[in-house]
Amino acid sequence: MALLYGLLWRLLLFLVHMNRAFVCWLRARTRCFKGRLWERALASLLLPVAFTEFPEEQNKMHRNSEAKALTADSPSERQALFLHDGKSLEKLPVHIGLLLVDEEPSYTDVANLVVWCMAMGISYVSVYDDNGLLQKNNSVLMHEITQLQRNLLGIEGSKVEFLRNRSEKHVVSCRPVVSVLSPEDGKQSIVQAAQHLCRSVENKERSPKDISVSMLDSLLREFKNIPDPDLVLKLGPVDSTLGFLPWHIRLTEFISLSTHRNVSYDDLLGALHRYGSCQQRLGK
Repeated sequence: MALLYGLLWRLLLFLVHMNRAFVCWLRARTRCFKGRLWERALASLLLPVAFTEFPEEQNKMHRNSEAKALTADSPSERQALFLHDGKSLEKLPVHIGLLLVDEEPSYTDVANLVVWCMAMGISYVSVYDDNGLLQKNNSVLMHEITQLQRNLLGIEGSKVEFLRNRSEKHVVSCRPVVSVLSPEDGKQSIVQAAQHLCRSVENKERSPKDISVSMLDSLLREFKNIPDPDLVLKLGPVDSTLGFLPWHIRLTEFISLSTHRNVSYDDLLGALHRYGSCQQRLGK
């Protein structure tokens, strides 16, 4: 039975490709007709409905055409292609989180993802691992990012701002921003904010009636000073957020990849296309 299904699948794909080739041939034959309406009507009639049932095939074709950003000859061409890829998405996240939920982090692979995101125009990138290894070895990650920017984009010196934690930051440039997070920036930050409010009541700086969810929210944003993540890429086989910014991910879209090691640019683009096509109803 499995063999039969496999043969049927191959037959369907063959018919789809034949139909597409036929459409291209007809378009070439009808170029003499000036009417754009006729061309569009013909294409809409002959484009295979079955092809819309294979989104993975569509994404694969789309991504293969956009992976030129890594193979362009000059850094300026690569920068232009990265930006083009970002602008071609239906929507681009302002803040993306990279959540590592598997083995010890590979700093080179993490740096690849960070630089690709920034090169496409994403302003904020947060990197998180449950063991806090990235934050402890922040200088290693910074070095990998600056090296990749130099080799891939021809940028001398880092063009990002690294936020190590709430109270300390190493400013290299104003934007984009890379935040290296650990579990202390998750539940622990909520605990610290609550303690701060309790002390303010104890010192009679605030009344207990003044304490509200909105006040806690503003205090937590004061500590973080970055927008909520629009998208989080969960990189690894564990189905858990592992304490990643629990207060800030109420409206965040999560997309899973099997691992962060050897993740390709195509994998990242595919995830961003999935994010661009999702409908966020925001509780409606």
